[in-house]
Amino acid sequence: MKFCIFFSTIFLHKTTILNDFSYIRKKQYRLTSMLKRFLSYIDLRGQKEKFDEIDEYIRESVSFRGTNIWILACAIVIASIGLNTNSTAVVIGAMLISPLMGPINGMGYSIATYDLTLLRHSIKNFAFAVAASVAVSTAYFAITPVDAANSELLARTSPTIFDVLIALFGGFAGIIAVSSTQKGNIIPGVAIATALMPPLCTAGFGLATGQLTLFLGAFYLFAINTVCIAFAATIVSRLLKFPIRRKGISEERKKRIARIMSIVIVVTIMPSIYLGYLLVREEKFRANAGEYIEEVGVYNGNHLLKSNIHVKRRDILLIYGGSLTEADKAGIRARAQSFSLDETTIRIDQTDEY
Repeated sequence: MKFCIFFSTIFLHKTTILNDFSYIRKKQYRLTSMLKRFLSYIDLRGQKEKFDEIDEYIRESVSFRGTNIWILACAIVIASIGLNTNSTAVVIGAMLISPLMGPINGMGYSIATYDLTLLRHSIKNFAFAVAASVAVSTAYFAITPVDAANSELLARTSPTIFDVLIALFGGFAGIIAVSSTQKGNIIPGVAIATALMPPLCTAGFGLATGQLTLFLGAFYLFAINTVCIAFAATIVSRLLKFPIRRKGISEERKKRIARIMSIVIVVTIMPSIYLGYLLVREEKFRANAGEYIEEVGVYNGNHLLKSNIHVKRRDILLIYGGSLTEADKAGIRARAQSFSLDETTIRIDQTDEY
């Protein structure tokens, strides 16, 4: 009897283990199926254009001759007028028709496929487009009667790490669209997001008006966009395994190209990280200053009439109506410590107009 019970127990235990293993296998199969289904949704290869057609499209968009030259000329003039008149809609129109994306994608694609002939051709056409854009925009801003640096111009003179991210992901979207059978409206959207033409025309404004800071800031933004778009094109081209056009290239030369590309990317991006840090610091100061001003809006019966925040100098001007004593002023300044404004200059003035 005990013998039967012992073997029954073993049998039941074994059956339970087998059932557990069967359940685990089913669970693994289900998870594997879900993962494969998810990967099939995000797989770029399913809608990839034929390699020869991608290659032909990129080579055609690299060249600046005939139609592309005239489109470039129109884009330069439109962008300059839009910046000059502070018209966002006109600037967007210039971005949409600008053919500058072609040579940049060509540079990234040629690096990924080690097509040095196409790389030289892309650089030559890109340099021509940049020189023409800066020259024409400089000439325009030199003769226009409106020479004020408005918001559309100033918005393109202080690039940060956020502009790097925009250019990088815009570049990813652009090259993915070029390599896909379903291009849709992605390429025009990329042209707007990365904004290649306006910074060049802003650089021309800086030259025409003798403002070197504006020229350098705008040209740096353009350099960020160029490098990041080309880098994104290189990455996607390699992920999609575009065929290498030049055979027999040595591993040493491939490593040299990779090193040069890495150096260019690091040198381009590093200043933007520091500028991004400054931007975040300024925004934090502005927010803290706003909360502080709201806190001291009324102090011992004296009402704040006007305030002015100078972010660069870390300076706050407060103008009160009424009669403030020196003790009151000291108390107002002391409140600033609660808002992380210890190193801020608090200037307090008062007027009888209340």
